[in-house]
Amino acid sequence: MASTPPVARKVPHELAEHGDVRLDSYYWLRDDSRSDPAVLAHLRAENDYTAALMSDVKHIEDEIFAEIRGRIKEDDTDVPLRRGQYYYYERTLTGKEYVQHCRRLVPTDGHITVFDAMPVGLDAPDEHIVLDENVKAEGHDYYSIGAFKVSPSGRLVAYGEDTNGDEAYTLYVIDAESGEYVGQPLKGVTSDIEWAGDDYLVYITMDSLHRPDKVCLHKLGSDQSNDMCLYHEKDDIFSLGLQASESKQYLFVRSESKSTSFIFHLDISKQKKQLEVLTPRLYGIDTAASHRGNHFYIKRRSEDFYNSELVACPSNNVAEATVLLPHRESVKIQDFQLFENHIAVYERENGLPKITVYGLPASGEALGKLQGGREIDFVDPAYAVEPEESQFHSSIIRFHYSSMKTPPSVFDYDMDSGVSVLKKINTVLGGFDSSNYVSERKWAAASDGTQIPISIIYRKDLVQLDGSDPMLLSGFGSYEICIDPSFSGSIFSLVDRGFVHAIAHVRGGGEMGRKWYEDGKLLKKKNTFTDFIACAEHLMKSKYCSKEKLCISGKSAGGLLMGAVLNMRPDLFKAAIVGVPFVDALTTMLDPTIPLTTAEWEEWGDPREEEYYYYMKSYSPVDNVKAQEYPHILVTAGLNDPCVMYSEPAKFVAKLRELKRDDNLLLFKCEVGAGHNSKSGRFEKLREDAFSYTCLLKALGMTYAA
Repeated sequence: MASTPPVARKVPHELAEHGDVRLDSYYWLRDDSRSDPAVLAHLRAENDYTAALMSDVKHIEDEIFAEIRGRIKEDDTDVPLRRGQYYYYERTLTGKEYVQHCRRLVPTDGHITVFDAMPVGLDAPDEHIVLDENVKAEGHDYYSIGAFKVSPSGRLVAYGEDTNGDEAYTLYVIDAESGEYVGQPLKGVTSDIEWAGDDYLVYITMDSLHRPDKVCLHKLGSDQSNDMCLYHEKDDIFSLGLQASESKQYLFVRSESKSTSFIFHLDISKQKKQLEVLTPRLYGIDTAASHRGNHFYIKRRSEDFYNSELVACPSNNVAEATVLLPHRESVKIQDFQLFENHIAVYERENGLPKITVYGLPASGEALGKLQGGREIDFVDPAYAVEPEESQFHSSIIRFHYSSMKTPPSVFDYDMDSGVSVLKKINTVLGGFDSSNYVSERKWAAASDGTQIPISIIYRKDLVQLDGSDPMLLSGFGSYEICIDPSFSGSIFSLVDRGFVHAIAHVRGGGEMGRKWYEDGKLLKKKNTFTDFIACAEHLMKSKYCSKEKLCISGKSAGGLLMGAVLNMRPDLFKAAIVGVPFVDALTTMLDPTIPLTTAEWEEWGDPREEEYYYYMKSYSPVDNVKAQEYPHILVTAGLNDPCVMYSEPAKFVAKLRELKRDDNLLLFKCEVGAGHNSKSGRFEKLREDAFSYTCLLKALGMTYAA
């Protein structure tokens, strides 16, 4: 194996814009076909070098992998969902990478309650395995099911299959009982598919830039070439999404950019399947919709109502709107779920998620402002809550809950009585005891005085909190995505070695409302980076760590965050994990032929405009690598990644190798058979965590067993 770092050859390539010329000597590393022998040889050389440098601690990686895997109950069943005449659930098997999709008949027609449970045992209806992903994955290095949709009658199942990680799916329909294929597969679809009755499927396809641009109607038994295009979105900053209403009466097609979205609806009950406008395309207005009775319910955001309002409009007069929940300065409406007699509203207040449930008048009666809501209580200081699929004709809402020390849990909550029942908490093996850990929420002051929330976990019998403890600080800060403090079974291999783990909820995410996002994008993007640095400095000042033991991590847009802060303050960190990073931001945003570029202009700015060009150039990591000392760094990539081209991290590493003035580790690992989300198998993914953590331990001189 190679023990000297690969040196990428330099091929001068000038990039000129606004009278400014940039020299990109590593531009040649971009090969859209992923087949250039010189490029592939360089990636292999990087992988070989990484393996060689990590060979002395391979036993630590294996040990950590065994620990992480050892916390998982490998043979397990998730909470069954009662849907129609069946309970549906997924099951994992010992030693198997993928899940089985199963169902059992519901023995009675009684109402669903929080105490409802699928019968098992000798007297229970037989289990039927509808789809075994382990069987389907045989012969594939990568395998992912992106959608699994049961037809209204329960007779058929449609599922989307990706076998190389590029997130372009092939859609199959099978008979749910026999497993036999029905018709021919549909090629090149997204994971957004829905049934429009038992005889029709609605799906979305992508253009050459991987942008979801067409929504199509497929009649079972017909050829895909004959499918009807219901709508073609030609504006390349917009992408299409698809979802069904909880009532299952309507499908909604949403065309959205980063600032605007509008909606079409399709009435499944009508023989003529066509889209009708629900909300118009108005720049700066963002809408999401569902349906109940004779009303559409719409979440609507604008510049004035930046945290969103919730309105309802009659299905026969969509121009007439009644405000159900008005806009509030301190509370952001994130999502909502409709039921026959209730609505559950998912909100964010003070950076934390919450669920409030309201009763609704009988269908057909007048609607007014929602009042008398009941808020569901949560106990951890910081936590994550996500909606699960619930049944429209019931009073039971199901949600997923976890915190940094509370394993993933599923609750059923009766919206009439307020009774909550824990249906399952994931078993964590390996001697895990949540009482050994402390979860905290702290605040750091940014350079402009803004208070930035930080979520923290550590093992109380191992840390000193005197500045001597190692820390892993992670962050993201883009796309209004909330990185809530959820449970990670992997991270305990660091925490049980005395690490403090923290998440910096920096601007650019959505944790503190829409303005939190607006203040970390476009010409305010640098707030994301300075917020992260402020969090790091606050944690050091508060004696959670020191710069000699502070490690950082981020993936994708969080990888851009890592690249930016490493260039800005390399003195502040000991080591960094830079995962599938968007680090060549300026060059990518100047090239509309790269997938996702046009849709991202409203996030980062369009550098064809001079103001955005120079602002982006001032932080784009590849453009700002300097002749200075850097921390230990691990960079990862996926050759088939459709979101961040592998060439971005490859160029970042090449430029670091050229300019950095230190002997610290610089490792690059490119998965040649995977995409943005690494490998597909549940245990294969754990290898990535084990490898990354081992790199940190090596950098800190902590390569010993727990």
